[in-house]
Amino acid sequence: MGINSTDYPILLVEDNPDDVLITQRAWKIGSIKNKLFVVTDGEQALEFINKEGRFHGAPTPSLILLDLKMPRIDGFEVLTYLKGDEKTKIIPVIVLTSSNRMDDVQKAYKIGCNNYIVKPISFEKFIDAVAAINTYWFSISKMPD
Repeated sequence: MGINSTDYPILLVEDNPDDVLITQRAWKIGSIKNKLFVVTDGEQALEFINKEGRFHGAPTPSLILLDLKMPRIDGFEVLTYLKGDEKTKIIPVIVLTSSNRMDDVQKAYKIGCNNYIVKPISFEKFIDAVAAINTYWFSISKMPD
């Protein structure tokens, strides 16, 4: 499939409502066609991935955008689960977080994230970052089935 393919749903795991809104606006401004699903904490992320409860019938995401600092189950725990399970370890995970701490970066890569992006401060730069994610993962890279 080509760029912006609707066959590649994306899961955003983000607890900050402002960051969710900014991401959704960046999606619209960037004319990104991939369906964006949003969950607000790590517990919901695992339910979505496992198609449990209210997420029964949810699609398997082709890409996960994962915040680290969340209540209940944090992003590191979600990443550990995803990369430790045979069914989900193939899904690319981009850590998209406000933390630029080197120990967080190193820990995320050691667990198995595919990319680590610090959220840009300005909206314009955030739009650029989202567009770059879309271009790289859905135009340049070959995605797994």
